Amino acid sequence: MKHDIINLDSKKVGTIELNKSIFSVPIRKDILKDVVDWQLANRRQGTHKVKQRSEITGTTAKAFKQKGTGRARRGNLKTNILRGGGVTHGPVLRDHKRKLPKKIRKLGLKTALSVKEKEKKIIIIDKLSINKISTNEISKKLEKLKVKSALIIDSSANKNDKTFKQSILNLHNINLLPVIGMNVYDILKFNNLIISKDALAEVEKKLI
Repeated sequence: MKHDIINLDSKKVGTIELNKSIFSVPIRKDILKDVVDWQLANRRQGTHKVKQRSEITGTTAKAFKQKGTGRARRGNLKTNILRGGGVTHGPVLRDHKRKLPKKIRKLGLKTALSVKEKEKKIIIIDKLSINKISTNEISKKLEKLKVKSALIIDSSANKNDKTFKQSILNLHNINLLPVIGMNVYDILKFNNLIISKDALAEVEKKLI
């Protein structure tokens, strides 16, 4: 399938043939859900923790005699129903990470890209570069492209070019990732997907 290539001034500069095995696969919501759930689970730190009854510092001596005081029957003051006592069934340190086959992860990326292509939300730019760092300038260019929310995928070869990256840092709902960082969650999260011509070649090489 053919797709237009434009520049940052919204002018058409050529066309390119998109690989059907990447941008035209059947849309499987179950695959997208599995990959997004896997991503979000792996992002969780699992460092939240409370002290159990056995971890509270204090004496284990009986607080007062069993009978005759008119008070509740207490063993020690580390019980969960007293202030300063342990917490019952509270969160503990754990690893939330899951495993997902590489084949499914790759299919998830292809499916997400196919969703954006089907929605006509993919914009291919010949080169993501501007002469100077200017948030105002890049904001106007994106406005001309009618883009308010976008994930921008740039070639890994341009990682040392800080001009474009620093120009979009303060833009709301705009994010820049290298090809290696491209993921299903971010592709689906943003309304548009902007890919540089060089990055597109890397994407196809990665997913074929």
